[in-house]
Amino acid sequence: MNLPSQNGQTNRRMTSPTTRTLKYYRDQGFLCEVTEKWIPKANIRKDLWGFCDILCLRGKEILAIQACHYSDISKRVHKIEESENLSAVRGAGIWIHVIGWSKKSNGRYESRVVNLS
Repeated sequence: MNLPSQNGQTNRRMTSPTTRTLKYYRDQGFLCEVTEKWIPKANIRKDLWGFCDILCLRGKEILAIQACHYSDISKRVHKIEESENLSAVRGAGIWIHVIGWSKKSNGRYESRVVNLS
């Protein structure tokens, strides 16, 4: 992903899975908000419901998204499947996606989405 720098030129710096995921879902018309938060005193990141990095809305659709690197997809799927909050989130009609990103040899990123709804 190329992001514009302050001077308007393309910046080829590495972007996070969260940044790429926000763009991916916003481009599909979703309203998205990061729900993962940093807790400095504990030096940890905390996800909403234990697995949601990003919450997305579009019409009556609600998505809880876990964003990660491609190689971590199976770990994240397992984490969500073991979550004590999974049935409550599903019961509320919230879709659950794990999206993993990998950088290809041409410099472009490719995603894989796993639907756990």
